[in-house]
Formats: sequence, C-alpha cells, structure tokens
Amino acid sequence: MSQHSDNQPTSATGRFIDALEENVIAFILGAMTLVTFINVILRYVFNTSFIWGLEVVLILFAWLVLLGISYGFKKTSHLGVDAITNMLPAGPKRVLAIISALVCVVYALLLLKGAWDYWAPFAALQPTEGRWFPTGFTEGVRDRAFYTTDQVPMLGIFRWLEDAINYGDTYDKLPRVIPYFILPFGCALILLRIVQATIRIVTGKQATLIVSHEAEEEIEHIQRGEYEE
Repeated sequence: MSQHSDNQPTSATGRFIDALEENVIAFILGAMTLVTFINVILRYVFNTSFIWGLEVVLILFAWLVLLGISYGFKKTSHLGVDAITNMLPAGPKRVLAIISALVCVVYALLLLKGAWDYWAPFAALQPTEGRWFPTGFTEGVRDRAFYTTDQVPMLGIFRWLEDAINYGDTYDKLPRVIPYFILPFGCALILLRIVQATIRIVTGKQATLIVSHEAEEEIEHIQRGEYEE
C-alpha cells in the first residue's frame, strides 16, 4: 500500500478538513485562471482590463504555493532522492528518516519565525527577538499597517481593520496585512504537517517524508494480476 493511501483521513473531522483544504486550493487555482482569462478577453476584445488583475493573480499564486506545500507534506507527495537510503537496512533507514524529519521541523520553525517577523508590522504587531529562535517580542518597531497593495480595491468586509490597526484612517486600497497573512498562516500549517508526518514516521505509520513509489507499485500490481477482471 502506498503512503498516500495510508494518509487518507478516517474520521469525519479529518475528511472535512481534507475536503476543505482541497476545495480552497482548487478555488484559488480556478480564481487565478478565471481572472487571467477574463483579463485577456477584456484586453484583446474590448481594449480594457482589470487594472488589479495581475496583482490579484500574484497574491493568489503565493497563497496557492504555501497552502500546497503544507498539503504536500500531509499527503506525502513531495519529491525526494532516496537512492542511497534505499540501499540501507530497515533500521538505519528509519533512523535517517527520523533525523531528516526533525531537521525539517527545525527549518519550519525558522520559516515561521521569519514569516511572523515580516508580517507582524503590517498588522501593527511586534516581531520577535532572537536571531534564530524567538526569545520574546521587540518593542518600538514602527508598524506598517498603513501600507496598501498597489491596485487591489478595498473590500468592505475588511473596513474594521481601519479602526483596529490603522488608527481610524481609511484605506483606499486593500491593506497588505491581508495578502501577507498567508506567510505566518502558511508556515504554521507547514510546521503542523511536518510535525504530524514526523509522528507518523516515529510510530511506524509512514516511511519517509517524500512521495512513495506509486508508479512502481502499480506496475507490481499489474504484474501480479491484481487488476484483472
């Protein structure tokens, strides 16, 4: 059985979260395609365009990438090179898998710290202290809550941010705190998925962090005649 099939959710909550992640990723991809398609039609047929179209697509692409990374860890669909580790016995191979997973956890923690430190001033919050790992929060860092996107219009559902972080001043464009939110959120989700994968490796429910050899397994199934009617 492949690792991908082993990672399918069994509880109702797990299936709901799984479907939610897949639908959000599909929606983002569909929205990028739709906005780009409409902009092409407007430009070449009507000689106009959504001035905010390209910026929205870039924002959605960033969200798609970061959500996709965490989803890849969840489904064990990231690629990797295992030519050397596959030559090792089961014991050493498992030890290296655990070590590599722990290294990924540390790396994800560093990503999360960097993501928070970059995003926090845009939310009128303070970045963390410490060069590598957070040792507290700094004080006196000038916020960047007044920064807005270049062309994306302000949406009414986010007007509450004007009083919350912008001292009552109105936004004429969407504040950057909204699209940049994917940085801490996406990195936190990546950390969560790596920790979950590490636990599965330690408990023997998963072999590695990388994609299983599904193509080879399918060929083996065919050779054994398991798909014959």
